[in-house]
Amino acid sequence: MIDQIAFSAALDMLFTGFSPWLWVIPGLLIGLIFGSIPGLQISMAMALFLPVTFGMEFLQAMLFLTAIFTGGAYGGGVTAILMNIPGSSSAIATAFDGYPMARAGKHNEALGLGLAASVIGTFVGYALLLVLIQPLASFVLKIGPLEMVMVVLWGLTLIATLNDGSIARGLLAGFFGLMLSQIGFSTTGVLRTTIGNPYLMDGIPVVPAMIGIFAAAELLRLRGSSFLVEDDSLRNISIPAILRGVRQTFHYPAALLKGSIIGAIIGAIPGVGSSVANLVSYGEAKRSSKTPEAFGKGAPEGVIAAESANSSSEGGSMTALLALGIPGGAATAVLLAAFSFHNLVGGPSFIRNETDLVYAIIVGNLGQVVLLAVIGLLTLRLLGMVVRVPLSYLIPSVLALCAWGGYGITGTIAGPVTVAVFAGLGWLMRRHDYPVAATVIGLLLGKMLEGEMVRTLQISNNNPLAYLFERPIAIVFMILLLAIVIVLPLARHYRTRKTLV
Repeated sequence: MIDQIAFSAALDMLFTGFSPWLWVIPGLLIGLIFGSIPGLQISMAMALFLPVTFGMEFLQAMLFLTAIFTGGAYGGGVTAILMNIPGSSSAIATAFDGYPMARAGKHNEALGLGLAASVIGTFVGYALLLVLIQPLASFVLKIGPLEMVMVVLWGLTLIATLNDGSIARGLLAGFFGLMLSQIGFSTTGVLRTTIGNPYLMDGIPVVPAMIGIFAAAELLRLRGSSFLVEDDSLRNISIPAILRGVRQTFHYPAALLKGSIIGAIIGAIPGVGSSVANLVSYGEAKRSSKTPEAFGKGAPEGVIAAESANSSSEGGSMTALLALGIPGGAATAVLLAAFSFHNLVGGPSFIRNETDLVYAIIVGNLGQVVLLAVIGLLTLRLLGMVVRVPLSYLIPSVLALCAWGGYGITGTIAGPVTVAVFAGLGWLMRRHDYPVAATVIGLLLGKMLEGEMVRTLQISNNNPLAYLFERPIAIVFMILLLAIVIVLPLARHYRTRKTLV
């Protein structure tokens, strides 16, 4: 599947000089910083530094921008672990178990788990892209709105699993998020539930809402504590402990491999991205785990599944860009702009005529994995110092940062107001044992589900069932969904009863 001549030429392009690598380390650092600050998105960083690439060669420009992409994917998980603040929507599931580990004094191990899972996930994503780019391109072309509905439903099934105390509360919180996602203009142009407020015409801004319900609400809950980690003896930042977490990652090969593959496949579907991959991978890890009750309380397996998926989705998203010339999300849209600056267009002709350049981009990103491991270890000691900052200083400064991040996303007062409203909502939900994550998932996926369902109805002439039987991929997705939601839980229940007898 690999063109040996083109692959050899790609290696020559990368390793006959240092110029392709000069901007990789700065790119990783920029991505790490932007990814770890709430409200500063990876795509924002890439767009901000896009003009810097005007004077670069194409390969150097691509490695610089993808390094920002790679660093940002990991940076969002660092704050999710340490402060329950997902730096981006792709790190939501990382906080589910990473933050409880940090609160228990296992922040070093959690950071090590996240770093190793990110590095391996990125490697697997690009390795699959290297081997399967042409077959994946033809597969992605067959993905339509009905298949997308199945993928989104897969993510929404997580709602029932996010509250161990009561499935009903989990479902209620999830449907509340779905209701909130319907505010503003619908896919068909109908204005709904804005109560006359012009700021709601475009719907509730998801990132400020996420910052409020996760970060600000948690800070309000911690206001009576002294430190993030109460035990003084566990408050240190230890490289050996971080490395212990790195080694622990390999104790869960199934979660690591499954998360990496899920991320690569879902990331390759235009418009879905790492947010869905992160959630689906976490849900699958919980369903297939021998100890699902440990999830949400500091399960290493949960951190591994979430981080491996959101990192491997980067390689998947490059499939649509390189093979089809279609950006899968905001970050790859910036990469597409870099293509145009150098008078290149992604797609089948690009793969056919510039095969050596395609391989050089992929192999260059595999090289970034090694640098990410080194840069990650060097910066974790500094980033992890947040656990030693008294909450009397940390809470007001981070709350101000949350408000600023909300304003940075929207450019209006609606951002900080959304942060404040969802902070109060998150505090109330936690107090009454409702899972805030389920609400965020509903809010995040609701618009996407509505849009894909409308397109499915339009294409099928309002007869989606008949259309389903014409779409073999959708049938396979539906069978997998039913197997995961119904068959596997019943089989696990049967095994449990048999063991007890």
